[in-house]
Amino acid sequence: MFKRFPVEKILKTSLLYSKIIPIILLIISIISACTKEDEWMRLNEQAFTLYQQGRYSEAAKVAEEALAVSERTFGLDHPSVANSLNNLAFFYHAQGKYAEAEPLYKRSLKMQEKALGPDHPDVAHSLNNLAELYRTQGKYAEAEPLYKRSLKIAEKALGPDHLHVATSLNNLALLYDSQGKYAEAEPLYRRSLKIREKALGPDHSEVAHSLNSLAFLYHAQGKYAEAEPIYKRSLKMQEKALGPDHPDVAQSLNNLAGLYDSQGKFAEAESLYKRAMEIFEKALGPDHPHVATVLENMAKCCREMRKKSEAEKLEARAKEIRSKQ
Repeated sequence: MFKRFPVEKILKTSLLYSKIIPIILLIISIISACTKEDEWMRLNEQAFTLYQQGRYSEAAKVAEEALAVSERTFGLDHPSVANSLNNLAFFYHAQGKYAEAEPLYKRSLKMQEKALGPDHPDVAHSLNNLAELYRTQGKYAEAEPLYKRSLKIAEKALGPDHLHVATSLNNLALLYDSQGKYAEAEPLYRRSLKIREKALGPDHSEVAHSLNSLAFLYHAQGKYAEAEPIYKRSLKMQEKALGPDHPDVAQSLNNLAGLYDSQGKFAEAESLYKRAMEIFEKALGPDHPHVATVLENMAKCCREMRKKSEAEKLEARAKEIRSKQ
């Protein structure tokens, strides 16, 4: 960021008029650049606020504006432009616009490698995001080397016990989990959990996230007895750390409900789904995609309980929400 010099101090110096004019012009250009940078930062914050509200298409439009401002302010090859590209790609990714997201992720990655070097932590973040795009599309062969390179950079640049390493471990584990490679996924989840517990303490919300991932792994394998106490511990930690009405609590409720659903405990599942939906609606608004996800899960549960008309209402509402994204 440019340093802002006090204008009054410079104007009061006893310089010749011919020397004052270039200084004034320089000051104006600096102030202008700072103002544009402030605008860029404001647009980024606005975009992520819209994203958190589930307004993905609006977030993308603001991110497009932020990208244009960054290119005019910093130049086409600046790392801040790479960040804007990455953000816009993320919003396209969230909307399922994978064809639009991929070239932006790749351009961002290439710019960061050139500006910062191939082993910079920001490069690791970009690799991770591109890998996540491929994982979402089921392109596991393309995703795996990117995840691994991201992890290697993070370990080298930040140390083996850094929280960013924990995130990279968790994401690589998720890749294996998605492929049913549970034996490969479990030790990575556990290492990620250990790093977070050491760095943040045993009751932190990020530790709860790791526990949730591990529980989901057991859930996917049909190890319900192992999964349930971990889900419950994660939920209890999040309620304590974040409060009972936080969206992360709703996600844990949804996952525990899914476990009960898998076991045929439909009444228990339905109750948790309803609570999760109420939290999401209150925290994120009634048209957020997370609300649609819980509605879809509840509809499935209702069908299993032979509540056909209720299931159809839930499905219709979920479909309406999805159509707005």
